Amino acid sequence: MRAKARHVAAVAAGNALEFYDFLTYAFFAAQIGRAFFPSTDPTTSLLASLATFGAGFLMRPVGGIVIGRIGDRIGRKPAMLLSFTLMGLAMIALALTPSYAAIGVAAPVLVIIARLVQGFALGGEVGPSTAFMVEAAPPGRRGLFVSLQYVTQQAAVLASGLVGLALSASLSDAQVDAWGWRAAFLLGAVIVPFGFMLRRSLPETLHEAPELEEIGAPKVRAWVLVVLGLAMLTGGTVVTYVLNYLKTYASETLHLSNTVAFGAVVATGLTGMVFSPIGGMLGDRFGRKVVMVAPTIVLLLIAVPVFTWVVSARSGVALIGGAIALQTMQGLAAPSALTAITEGLSRRIRAGTLGLTYAVAISVFGGTTQYNVAWLTRATGSAMTPAWYLTAGVAVALVAMLFMPETAPRRGQALP
Repeated sequence: MRAKARHVAAVAAGNALEFYDFLTYAFFAAQIGRAFFPSTDPTTSLLASLATFGAGFLMRPVGGIVIGRIGDRIGRKPAMLLSFTLMGLAMIALALTPSYAAIGVAAPVLVIIARLVQGFALGGEVGPSTAFMVEAAPPGRRGLFVSLQYVTQQAAVLASGLVGLALSASLSDAQVDAWGWRAAFLLGAVIVPFGFMLRRSLPETLHEAPELEEIGAPKVRAWVLVVLGLAMLTGGTVVTYVLNYLKTYASETLHLSNTVAFGAVVATGLTGMVFSPIGGMLGDRFGRKVVMVAPTIVLLLIAVPVFTWVVSARSGVALIGGAIALQTMQGLAAPSALTAITEGLSRRIRAGTLGLTYAVAISVFGGTTQYNVAWLTRATGSAMTPAWYLTAGVAVALVAMLFMPETAPRRGQALP
């Protein structure tokens, strides 16, 4: 079975909409903090908002298990429909929840519940949708197909950044605080019905797709893949969420304008959209391992110099240039890493195991990265904190990549 272009587009579009909602919260963390967690100390409000952002990650492993098992037992399609529906409902709830000033303590409680539902939904999205992409792809194009996961995530970053840029350019800071951030969520909610209809047209790959094992491919135990995959995804998660934090970092730590801050978000999204498919295609051509290891080494070497430039210059050019440099290396490496993990898992456990592995990495490190960076920056007084945090995550990923076996099919071999 080979999916048509519109089927791949349906998975990609749905994935983008889900990540748009999840990431929009991060980009408007300061405004959400002031709306639902008011405090005389702005940093305290921000930390409370980021803690709630992290609360959504607590449910990701649960979503990975529950929705992932649905994907392995019933089918990839019903699992993706369920995750998308839950995400849409949580998006609307978050956008329409009254502020703390209007309903008191009920406001942060409702926001936390919405974030938990979002975390559950997104935790169950990655496993079934990535399994679908690998199973629907020709053997020599799996890296490219899986790279669409990252392309759509970066498209979500770009969309969130463009919306934020438009709002910050056309509204006053007070208006963004009062209702502008809500408009960003409602824009995503408007598209939810169309995404649902697209996904309803998907074929099922669970029972129709052939197994992915190639003649001569290394036999790797599932637990080894999980351990290595967890470390690789941990590094990628730290990089992603440090980059997603640049908007808040630019405005709250470097004291740059919202326009410049959202400009960095837009640059990050565009760069990821360009280099993720390039990374996927290079992985199809040269193998997964070399294509994920080489850019990761470069990323490890440039992280500190890039942030040194950003902190010393404190300009839009430095912030945007630094974001592009870091995201380029991440975009090249990430698709091959995710493809390697997915290829190594058998079909009967693919969606659930991948979803759980991804969700654990995201929940532990994605859910804490922005909070930890903000807290450590305040505690140390050093604007270089994101650089050292990112470097540590990349080092962990690199070690795992070096031990990861090559999973790409050998040239000239086809699926059995």
